[in-house]
Amino acid sequence: MKNKDAIFQIRNLRMWFPIKKGMLKKTVGNVKAVDDVSLDVYRGETLGIVGESGCGKSTFGKTIMMLNKPTDGQVLFNYGGEFKDITKFTPQELFQFRKKVQMVFQDPYSALNPLKKIYTAFEEPLKVHGVSSREEREKIMEDVLKMVNIQPDYLLRYPHEFSGGQRQRLCIARALEVRPEVLICDEPVSALDVSIQAQVLNLMKKIQKDLNLTYLFIAHDLSVVQYMSNRIVVMYLGKIVEIADSRSLYDTPLHPYAQALLSAIPIPDPEVEEKKQRIRLEGELPSPVDPPEGCRFINRCRFASERCRKERPELLEMEPGHLVACHYCEEMKKGTAG
Repeated sequence: MKNKDAIFQIRNLRMWFPIKKGMLKKTVGNVKAVDDVSLDVYRGETLGIVGESGCGKSTFGKTIMMLNKPTDGQVLFNYGGEFKDITKFTPQELFQFRKKVQMVFQDPYSALNPLKKIYTAFEEPLKVHGVSSREEREKIMEDVLKMVNIQPDYLLRYPHEFSGGQRQRLCIARALEVRPEVLICDEPVSALDVSIQAQVLNLMKKIQKDLNLTYLFIAHDLSVVQYMSNRIVVMYLGKIVEIADSRSLYDTPLHPYAQALLSAIPIPDPEVEEKKQRIRLEGELPSPVDPPEGCRFINRCRFASERCRKERPELLEMEPGHLVACHYCEEMKKGTAG
Protein backbone atom coordinates (compact mmCIF):
# COMPACT_ATOMS: atom_id res chain seq x y z
CA MET A 1 0.00 0.00 0.00
CA LYS A 2 1.37 3.38 -0.99
CA ASN A 3 -1.00 5.14 1.41
CA LYS A 4 -0.31 4.00 4.95
CA ASP A 5 -3.22 5.92 6.47
CA ALA A 6 -4.68 3.53 9.06
CA ILE A 7 -8.47 3.47 9.33
CA PHE A 8 -8.51 0.84 12.10
CA GLN A 9 -5.97 0.23 14.85
CA ILE A 10 -6.76 -2.95 16.77
CA ARG A 11 -4.80 -3.46 19.97
CA ASN A 12 -4.69 -6.61 22.16
CA LEU A 13 -8.22 -7.59 21.18
CA ARG A 14 -9.78 -10.52 23.03
CA MET A 15 -13.17 -12.10 22.47
CA TRP A 16 -13.76 -14.86 24.99
CA PHE A 17 -17.12 -16.59 25.29
CA PRO A 18 -17.85 -17.84 28.84
CA ILE A 19 -18.95 -21.45 29.37
CA LYS A 20 -21.62 -21.59 32.05
CA LYS A 21 -22.87 -24.73 33.79
CA GLY A 22 -25.19 -25.70 36.59
CA MET A 23 -28.34 -24.13 37.97
CA LEU A 24 -26.40 -21.04 39.02
CA LYS A 25 -24.82 -20.70 35.59
CA LYS A 26 -21.34 -20.60 37.05
CA THR A 27 -18.55 -19.80 34.58
CA VAL A 28 -16.32 -22.87 34.29
CA GLY A 29 -14.15 -21.77 31.37
CA ASN A 30 -13.89 -19.58 28.29
CA VAL A 31 -13.83 -20.23 24.55
CA LYS A 32 -10.89 -18.05 23.47
CA ALA A 33 -12.18 -17.27 19.98
CA VAL A 34 -9.95 -14.18 19.51
CA ASP A 35 -6.99 -13.92 21.84
CA ASP A 36 -4.68 -10.89 22.00
CA VAL A 37 -4.89 -9.77 18.35
CA SER A 38 -3.22 -6.52 17.26
CA LEU A 39 -3.04 -5.10 13.73
CA ASP A 40 -3.69 -2.02 11.60
CA VAL A 41 -6.10 -1.82 8.68
CA TYR A 42 -5.14 0.77 6.07
CA ARG A 43 -7.56 3.01 4.21
CA GLY A 44 -8.36 1.78 0.70
CA GLU A 45 -6.80 -1.67 1.08
CA THR A 46 -8.30 -5.14 1.07
CA LEU A 47 -7.08 -7.03 4.12
CA GLY A 48 -7.71 -10.75 3.73
CA ILE A 49 -8.15 -12.98 6.78
CA VAL A 50 -7.74 -16.73 6.33
CA GLY A 51 -7.63 -19.85 8.44
CA GLU A 52 -9.51 -23.05 9.16
CA SER A 53 -13.06 -23.09 10.49
CA GLY A 54 -12.87 -22.21 14.17
CA CYS A 55 -9.71 -20.08 13.90
CA GLY A 56 -11.58 -16.93 14.98
CA LYS A 57 -11.68 -15.00 11.71
CA SER A 58 -15.48 -14.46 11.60
CA THR A 59 -15.59 -13.66 15.31
CA PHE A 60 -12.84 -11.08 14.74
CA GLY A 61 -14.89 -9.40 11.99
CA LYS A 62 -18.04 -9.29 14.10
CA THR A 63 -16.12 -7.99 17.12
CA ILE A 64 -14.58 -4.98 15.36
CA MET A 65 -18.08 -4.27 14.04
CA MET A 66 -19.19 -4.37 17.71
CA LEU A 67 -21.72 -7.13 17.06
CA ASN A 68 -19.79 -8.86 19.85
CA LYS A 69 -18.74 -6.87 22.92
CA PRO A 70 -15.01 -7.62 23.26
CA THR A 71 -13.67 -9.12 26.47
CA ASP A 72 -10.61 -6.87 26.39
CA GLY A 73 -8.54 -4.66 24.11
CA GLN A 74 -9.08 -1.59 21.95
CA VAL A 75 -10.66 -1.08 18.54
CA LEU A 76 -9.59 2.40 17.40
CA PHE A 77 -11.35 3.96 14.39
CA ASN A 78 -10.00 6.95 12.48
CA TYR A 79 -12.37 9.91 12.62
CA GLY A 80 -10.64 12.48 10.42
CA GLY A 81 -7.23 11.86 11.98
CA GLU A 82 -8.47 11.33 15.53
CA PHE A 83 -8.64 7.72 16.70
CA LYS A 84 -11.55 6.85 18.98
CA ASP A 85 -11.97 3.57 20.87
CA ILE A 86 -15.32 2.21 19.73
CA THR A 87 -15.38 -0.37 22.55
CA LYS A 88 -16.24 2.55 24.84
CA PHE A 89 -18.96 4.01 22.61
CA THR A 90 -22.49 4.66 23.79
CA PRO A 91 -25.37 3.01 21.85
CA GLN A 92 -25.94 6.27 19.94
CA GLU A 93 -22.24 6.55 19.05
CA LEU A 94 -22.25 2.92 17.87
CA PHE A 95 -25.29 3.68 15.72
CA GLN A 96 -23.35 6.47 13.98
CA PHE A 97 -20.24 4.28 13.73
CA ARG A 98 -22.19 1.63 11.80
CA LYS A 99 -22.87 4.15 9.05
CA LYS A 100 -19.13 4.12 8.47
CA VAL A 101 -18.63 0.35 8.79
CA GLN A 102 -21.04 -2.14 7.22
CA MET A 103 -21.00 -5.93 6.96
CA VAL A 104 -21.82 -8.38 4.15
CA PHE A 105 -22.61 -11.85 5.44
CA GLN A 106 -22.01 -15.29 4.00
CA ASP A 107 -25.53 -16.46 3.21
CA PRO A 108 -27.51 -14.22 0.83
CA TYR A 109 -30.51 -16.52 1.26
CA SER A 110 -31.00 -15.72 4.95
CA ALA A 111 -29.89 -12.07 4.75
CA LEU A 112 -33.11 -10.95 3.03
CA ASN A 113 -36.57 -11.40 4.57
CA PRO A 114 -38.48 -13.71 2.19
CA LEU A 115 -41.80 -12.08 3.16
CA LYS A 116 -40.75 -8.56 2.18
CA LYS A 117 -40.13 -7.03 -1.19
CA ILE A 118 -36.63 -5.76 -1.94
CA TYR A 119 -38.00 -2.21 -1.82
CA THR A 120 -38.91 -2.61 1.85
CA ALA A 121 -35.58 -4.28 2.70
CA PHE A 122 -33.73 -1.35 1.15
CA GLU A 123 -36.00 1.41 2.46
CA GLU A 124 -35.89 0.44 6.15
CA PRO A 125 -32.15 1.15 6.74
CA LEU A 126 -32.50 4.56 5.09
CA LYS A 127 -35.45 5.44 7.32
CA VAL A 128 -33.54 4.31 10.39
CA HIS A 129 -30.57 6.49 9.41
CA GLY A 130 -32.72 9.59 8.98
CA VAL A 131 -33.37 9.84 5.24
CA SER A 132 -36.90 11.24 5.58
CA SER A 133 -37.69 12.11 1.97
CA ARG A 134 -39.16 9.25 -0.05
CA GLU A 135 -37.76 10.73 -3.27
CA GLU A 136 -34.27 10.84 -1.75
CA ARG A 137 -34.57 7.25 -0.50
CA GLU A 138 -35.63 6.01 -3.92
CA LYS A 139 -32.80 7.91 -5.60
CA ILE A 140 -30.25 6.27 -3.23
CA MET A 141 -31.80 2.83 -3.82
CA GLU A 142 -31.65 3.26 -7.60
CA ASP A 143 -28.03 4.45 -7.43
CA VAL A 144 -26.77 1.51 -5.37
CA LEU A 145 -28.67 -1.00 -7.52
CA LYS A 146 -27.01 0.42 -10.63
CA MET A 147 -23.62 -0.05 -8.93
CA VAL A 148 -24.28 -3.80 -8.69
CA ASN A 149 -25.85 -4.06 -12.18
CA ILE A 150 -29.43 -4.69 -11.07
CA GLN A 151 -32.38 -2.88 -12.64
CA PRO A 152 -34.21 -0.45 -10.29
CA ASP A 153 -37.60 -1.97 -11.19
CA TYR A 154 -36.43 -5.19 -9.50
CA LEU A 155 -37.13 -3.42 -6.19
CA LEU A 156 -40.72 -4.62 -6.42
CA ARG A 157 -39.71 -8.30 -6.50
CA TYR A 158 -39.35 -10.77 -3.64
CA PRO A 159 -36.01 -12.41 -2.69
CA HIS A 160 -37.05 -15.84 -4.02
CA GLU A 161 -37.24 -14.36 -7.53
CA PHE A 162 -33.47 -13.80 -7.59
CA SER A 163 -30.53 -16.17 -8.07
CA GLY A 164 -27.86 -16.59 -5.37
CA GLY A 165 -25.48 -14.25 -7.17
CA GLN A 166 -28.16 -11.60 -7.58
CA ARG A 167 -29.08 -11.86 -3.89
CA GLN A 168 -25.49 -11.34 -2.83
CA ARG A 169 -25.25 -8.31 -5.10
CA LEU A 170 -28.42 -7.01 -3.46
CA CYS A 171 -26.82 -7.49 -0.03
CA ILE A 172 -23.74 -5.55 -1.16
CA ALA A 173 -25.95 -2.77 -2.55
CA ARG A 174 -27.91 -2.52 0.69
CA ALA A 175 -24.66 -2.20 2.67
CA LEU A 176 -23.61 0.67 0.37
CA GLU A 177 -26.78 2.71 0.95
CA VAL A 178 -25.37 4.58 3.95
CA ARG A 179 -22.07 5.31 2.14
CA PRO A 180 -19.73 3.38 4.46
CA GLU A 181 -15.95 3.72 4.51
CA VAL A 182 -15.36 0.05 5.39
CA LEU A 183 -17.05 -3.18 4.31
CA ILE A 184 -16.45 -6.28 6.43
CA CYS A 185 -17.09 -9.20 4.08
CA ASP A 186 -17.58 -12.51 5.88
CA GLU A 187 -17.27 -15.34 3.34
CA PRO A 188 -19.19 -13.22 0.78
CA VAL A 189 -18.97 -15.70 -2.11
CA SER A 190 -18.61 -19.10 -0.41
CA ALA A 191 -22.34 -19.87 -0.81
CA LEU A 192 -22.24 -19.15 -4.56
CA ASP A 193 -21.42 -21.35 -7.54
CA VAL A 194 -17.84 -21.00 -8.76
CA SER A 195 -19.09 -19.58 -12.07
CA ILE A 196 -20.85 -16.76 -10.19
CA GLN A 197 -18.07 -16.08 -7.68
CA ALA A 198 -15.81 -14.38 -10.24
CA GLN A 199 -18.61 -12.00 -11.29
CA VAL A 200 -19.27 -10.92 -7.70
CA LEU A 201 -15.55 -10.55 -6.89
CA ASN A 202 -14.90 -8.43 -9.98
CA LEU A 203 -17.89 -6.29 -9.10
CA MET A 204 -16.57 -5.80 -5.56
CA LYS A 205 -13.19 -4.71 -6.92
CA LYS A 206 -14.83 -2.14 -9.20
CA ILE A 207 -17.00 -0.77 -6.39
CA GLN A 208 -13.98 -0.51 -4.10
CA LYS A 209 -12.07 1.49 -6.70
CA ASP A 210 -15.03 3.77 -7.49
CA LEU A 211 -15.88 4.52 -3.84
CA ASN A 212 -12.40 4.22 -2.27
CA LEU A 213 -13.69 1.58 0.14
CA THR A 214 -11.66 -0.44 2.61
CA TYR A 215 -12.42 -4.17 2.67
CA LEU A 216 -11.88 -6.65 5.47
CA PHE A 217 -12.23 -9.85 3.45
CA ILE A 218 -12.77 -13.02 5.50
CA ALA A 219 -12.67 -16.34 3.64
CA HIS A 220 -11.37 -19.89 3.74
CA ASP A 221 -10.79 -20.11 -0.03
CA LEU A 222 -7.16 -19.09 -0.40
CA SER A 223 -7.38 -18.52 -4.14
CA VAL A 224 -10.21 -16.04 -3.64
CA VAL A 225 -8.31 -14.24 -0.88
CA GLN A 226 -5.18 -14.01 -3.02
CA TYR A 227 -7.20 -12.50 -5.89
CA MET A 228 -8.88 -9.88 -3.70
CA SER A 229 -6.31 -8.89 -1.07
CA ASN A 230 -3.41 -6.45 -0.80
CA ARG A 231 -2.34 -7.96 2.54
CA ILE A 232 -3.28 -11.23 4.21
CA VAL A 233 -3.58 -12.22 7.87
CA VAL A 234 -3.32 -15.93 8.73
CA MET A 235 -5.12 -16.91 11.95
CA TYR A 236 -4.86 -20.10 13.97
CA LEU A 237 -6.83 -20.87 17.12
CA GLY A 238 -7.62 -17.23 17.88
CA LYS A 239 -4.15 -15.81 17.18
CA ILE A 240 -2.37 -14.24 14.23
CA VAL A 241 0.52 -16.43 13.04
CA GLU A 242 1.53 -14.49 9.92
CA ILE A 243 0.86 -11.15 8.19
CA ALA A 244 2.28 -10.24 4.80
CA ASP A 245 1.38 -8.66 1.51
CA SER A 246 -0.40 -11.07 -0.80
CA ARG A 247 2.56 -11.73 -3.11
CA SER A 248 5.08 -12.31 -0.30
CA LEU A 249 2.79 -14.70 1.55
CA TYR A 250 2.06 -16.83 -1.49
CA ASP A 251 5.67 -16.82 -2.70
CA THR A 252 7.44 -17.31 0.64
CA PRO A 253 5.15 -18.30 3.53
CA LEU A 254 7.26 -18.53 6.70
CA HIS A 255 4.93 -20.08 9.27
CA PRO A 256 4.45 -23.87 9.05
CA TYR A 257 0.68 -23.45 9.23
CA ALA A 258 0.63 -20.93 6.36
CA GLN A 259 2.88 -23.25 4.35
CA ALA A 260 0.44 -26.13 4.86
CA LEU A 261 -2.58 -24.02 3.90
CA LEU A 262 -0.94 -22.74 0.73
CA SER A 263 0.24 -26.19 -0.31
CA ALA A 264 -3.43 -27.23 -0.45
CA ILE A 265 -4.30 -24.74 -3.21
CA PRO A 266 -5.00 -26.75 -6.39
CA ILE A 267 -2.96 -25.95 -9.51
CA PRO A 268 -4.87 -26.04 -12.85
CA ASP A 269 -2.04 -27.89 -14.65
CA PRO A 270 -2.50 -31.62 -13.81
CA GLU A 271 1.19 -32.42 -14.34
CA VAL A 272 2.36 -29.66 -12.01
CA GLU A 273 -0.35 -30.54 -9.48
CA GLU A 274 0.79 -34.17 -9.44
CA LYS A 275 4.41 -33.20 -8.71
CA LYS A 276 3.52 -30.62 -6.07
CA GLN A 277 4.46 -31.52 -2.51
CA ARG A 278 1.40 -31.30 -0.28
CA ILE A 279 2.02 -30.60 3.40
CA ARG A 280 -0.51 -32.63 5.37
CA LEU A 281 -1.35 -31.52 8.88
CA GLU A 282 -1.34 -34.34 11.41
CA GLY A 283 -3.01 -34.28 14.81
CA GLU A 284 -6.19 -32.72 16.12
CA LEU A 285 -7.02 -29.03 16.35
CA PRO A 286 -6.65 -28.14 20.06
CA SER A 287 -9.65 -26.88 22.00
CA PRO A 288 -10.03 -23.07 22.13
CA VAL A 289 -11.12 -23.57 25.74
CA ASP A 290 -7.74 -24.96 26.77
CA PRO A 291 -5.16 -24.07 24.08
CA PRO A 292 -1.52 -25.15 24.42
CA GLU A 293 0.58 -23.05 26.80
CA GLY A 294 3.33 -22.30 24.27
CA CYS A 295 2.83 -22.27 20.51
CA ARG A 296 -0.76 -23.15 19.69
CA PHE A 297 0.31 -25.01 16.56
CA ILE A 298 2.67 -27.35 18.40
CA ASN A 299 0.76 -30.63 18.13
CA ARG A 300 0.41 -30.29 14.33
CA CYS A 301 3.80 -28.76 13.48
CA ARG A 302 6.52 -30.83 11.85
CA PHE A 303 9.22 -28.56 13.36
CA ALA A 304 7.93 -28.51 16.96
CA SER A 305 10.47 -28.58 19.80
CA GLU A 306 10.48 -28.36 23.60
CA ARG A 307 10.87 -24.59 23.31
CA CYS A 308 7.61 -24.43 21.34
CA ARG A 309 5.86 -26.35 24.12
CA LYS A 310 6.92 -23.89 26.86
CA GLU A 311 7.35 -20.53 25.16
CA ARG A 312 4.74 -18.64 23.17
CA PRO A 313 6.25 -17.10 19.99
CA GLU A 314 5.89 -13.35 19.46
CA LEU A 315 4.79 -11.84 16.16
CA LEU A 316 8.09 -10.53 14.73
CA GLU A 317 8.83 -8.57 11.56
CA MET A 318 11.13 -10.68 9.35
CA GLU A 319 11.00 -8.30 6.39
CA PRO A 320 9.23 -4.96 5.94
CA GLY A 321 5.53 -5.72 6.38
CA HIS A 322 6.06 -9.48 6.79
CA LEU A 323 5.39 -10.60 10.37
CA VAL A 324 5.58 -14.18 11.66
CA ALA A 325 4.92 -15.82 15.04
CA CYS A 326 7.31 -18.79 15.00
CA HIS A 327 10.46 -19.58 16.99
CA TYR A 328 12.07 -20.93 13.81
CA CYS A 329 11.05 -18.23 11.33
CA GLU A 330 14.72 -17.35 10.63
CA GLU A 331 15.40 -20.98 9.74
CA MET A 332 12.20 -21.05 7.64
CA LYS A 333 13.41 -18.01 5.76
CA LYS A 334 16.79 -19.63 5.08
CA GLY A 335 15.22 -23.02 4.33
CA THR A 336 17.17 -24.73 7.11
CA ALA A 337 14.31 -25.56 9.51
CA GLY A 338 13.86 -29.19 10.51
